[in-house]
Amino acid sequence: MYIVENNKLKRAEKCTFKSLNYKERQNLQEWIANEPSTLGEDLLIIQKEFAGFADTRERLDLLALDKNGNLVIIENKLDDSGKDVTWQAIKYASYCSSLSKQDVINIYQEYLGVTGNAVEKISEFFNDQDIEDIKINEGSTQRIFLVAANFQKEVTSSVLWLQNFNLKIKCFKVTPFRYNNQVMVDFDQIIPIEDAEDYQIKIATKKQEESETAESTKVRYNNRKQFWGEFIEYCKVKGCVFSSNSPTTDNWIGKSVRTIVGASLNLIINKDCCRTEIYINTGDKDLNKQVYDKLLTKKDFLEKEMPGLVWQRMDDKVTCRIRLDEKYVYLTKEDKQPLFDFFVASANKMMDVFTKCGTELQLTHR
Repeated sequence: MYIVENNKLKRAEKCTFKSLNYKERQNLQEWIANEPSTLGEDLLIIQKEFAGFADTRERLDLLALDKNGNLVIIENKLDDSGKDVTWQAIKYASYCSSLSKQDVINIYQEYLGVTGNAVEKISEFFNDQDIEDIKINEGSTQRIFLVAANFQKEVTSSVLWLQNFNLKIKCFKVTPFRYNNQVMVDFDQIIPIEDAEDYQIKIATKKQEESETAESTKVRYNNRKQFWGEFIEYCKVKGCVFSSNSPTTDNWIGKSVRTIVGASLNLIINKDCCRTEIYINTGDKDLNKQVYDKLLTKKDFLEKEMPGLVWQRMDDKVTCRIRLDEKYVYLTKEDKQPLFDFFVASANKMMDVFTKCGTELQLTHR
C-alpha cells in the first residue's frame, strides 16, 4: 500500500496485528461491529459474542442481518485463521438456522438494551417496511463471513469445496499497514460466493412456522388489496386525490406532489395506527434536506392549516418526511369508515396546502 504525499508515493509498511498489540475481540471485532460496511455490503449487527445456543457454551463473534433478511455469521481471527474456523462457523450457522423471526428480534433487543427498540430499528434497516412484511431467516439461508489476516490452506480448500454445495461463505483478508504514526486496515474479499440455491438444513417446527407465515402473509396482502380497493371507490364518491390510484397489496399508496421536486403524498396503514405524509426523496440526500428546510420556513402556516404535523428531517437518512398520525383500532368492516374519512380529509388538505407552498417557494426544480 502506498500513501500519496507531496505528489509522491510513500510506501506504507505491512505489519501484523500482533506487532501492533491489537486484539481480536477488543479491536477487530469492534471495528466490524461499528462499521460493518467494511465487509462490502449493508449489514445490521444484532449481537456480539452470541452464546444463545442450547447445550453448548460456544460463542460466535458477530451475528448480523443482511438486506435480504438472511442471518450472517461473522467469525474473526487475527494474524492466522487456524485450521478449524470453517467447521466452527458451519456449526454456528446450523445452530442459527432454527432461529425464528421473534428469536432474532429478541436477540437484537438484548443487544440494544434500553438504548433502542429492535422492531423499529429492523424496520428502518429494511426501508421502513412493516415488521410483518419482513422475511427474516426463512429457510436455510444463513451466510458465513470469515475474516483473518491470513488463511491456512485447509480453510481456503474447504471453503472452495463447499461452494459446490451452495453453502454461502465469503473470506475477507484483513491487512494492517503502518505509516508514520498512523495505522490503516485493508479489507479484501478473496473468496466471493456466486448466487446459488439455498443450502438446505431445515427443522420440522420451523417448516411449520414458515408455512403459517406464508399463509398469513397471503391473507394480509388480500386484505390490503380489498381495503385499498374499497377506499379508492370511496375516493371517487368523495372527490379525493387518490381516486385514480389502483389497489395494491402494500401497506401504503402514494401520489406525486407536482410542485415539490421529489415529493409524494403517501397514505400508510399499520397495525394500530395510520398516517398521511409528505415524503421527500429526490435520490440526493443534500437536495432532500434543502427542500425540507425550505418547507420548514412555512411551518407556522402549515401547522395552522394542519395541526399535529410531525416534522422528521432524519439527518442520518437520505429521505425526509412530514407526517400526520391517527390512532385507530381496526376490527370489523364497519371500522373502516373513520379511517376512510381521515385519509380523505387529511390527503386533500395536505395536497392542497403543500402544493401551494411548493409553488410559493419555487420547489418544482432545485
